[in-house]
Amino acid sequence: MTMTDPKFSADQIPEIALHWLRAGRRPWLATVVETWGSAPRPPGSQMVVALDGGMMGSVSGGCVEGAVVAEAQSGGRARLLTYGVADEDAFAVGLACGGTIRVLLEPLGDGETALPERLMADLVAARAVPQAVALVTHLDSFARRLVAKGHDPAVDRALAADKSSASDGAFVAVHNPPLRLFVVGAVQIAQALMPMARALGHAVTLIDPRSAFGSAARFPGEALLEEWPDEALSRLAPDSRSAIITLTHDAKLDDPAIAFALHAPVYYLGCLGSTRTHAKRLDRLRALGFSEAELARIHAPAGLNIGAKSPGEIAVSILAEITQVLRKGG
Repeated sequence: MTMTDPKFSADQIPEIALHWLRAGRRPWLATVVETWGSAPRPPGSQMVVALDGGMMGSVSGGCVEGAVVAEAQSGGRARLLTYGVADEDAFAVGLACGGTIRVLLEPLGDGETALPERLMADLVAARAVPQAVALVTHLDSFARRLVAKGHDPAVDRALAADKSSASDGAFVAVHNPPLRLFVVGAVQIAQALMPMARALGHAVTLIDPRSAFGSAARFPGEALLEEWPDEALSRLAPDSRSAIITLTHDAKLDDPAIAFALHAPVYYLGCLGSTRTHAKRLDRLRALGFSEAELARIHAPAGLNIGAKSPGEIAVSILAEITQVLRKGG
């Protein structure tokens, strides 16, 4: 990007592509549509290439980016590219790990097979809301359509699985709202947890009404809410793309947040504390009328059992469990 570009994050490839198009940089969009074997990046991974030499994103973790850039700079129509057809020739395009990837390479703007600016603008607008949508591309004709959740059962299944894929000659590129993580308790573990969570693609919010704990000095640059957790969560409306972790060990703060989360469609609810602490917590929640089935949603003590001791290690264990639940369920 140039010095005059706005700041974009690594997962904003559509936004970068649209910005470059409007800046006259003649971008091409490369998207992984299929993989076989040990391909390093999953379907849906994207890279944008400007004809002036700019590049953002990745389709292979560095293995075939050079070949894709060369293809984009050669111009022409939208097309499908295949790299690493067999392990023995994978080195020819840089796939040292073997495997095969199929990449959709398409120009943006005008042209018979180009991805139109209007469609890209609609996609960026939907992502900004955020709204769950999929960009469906027919791989023979390069006809494209943007489909919102609730309008096509196949798209709905892809959005629910959070998985882009090719099927029946079409590629469904999933664009779900961002993952959100709400951290209750501005404790030392949160200091390690929050930057790690952002690196995994979560938008992270820290909630703690105690100003001495949740200060900007202790959490520079973080989203801090000095509110009671249940009130903040009610306003923020966690959804099925949200996770909540309570870290305070203080029932006055944790319990209202947990009670709220048990009525919300969050995919993960974790609570820090020993087995004994959690047993007391469950008794308090039972007294509030929660059923055993509802209480079974709580992951406690939070985190995978990796023998974590330090705040950083505990943060790793919590994020590992969040990732496991997100990707495998349970």
